[in-house]
Amino acid sequence: MPECENCGSFVTVEYVRVFAPDEMDRPRVCPNCEDKVRDGGEVREARATRH
Repeated sequence: MPECENCGSFVTVEYVRVFAPDEMDRPRVCPNCEDKVRDGGEVREARATRH
């Protein structure tokens, strides 16, 4: 299974297909990441902690 580049959590192949750029086989950030979030096509630091 693919892993998140930021936190190392396992993600599904479907998640990678939808949320990772076409040339990447691992997402840059996933729902388990508490310190980063997707913002359009970019990844940025989270403004608040996520629970």
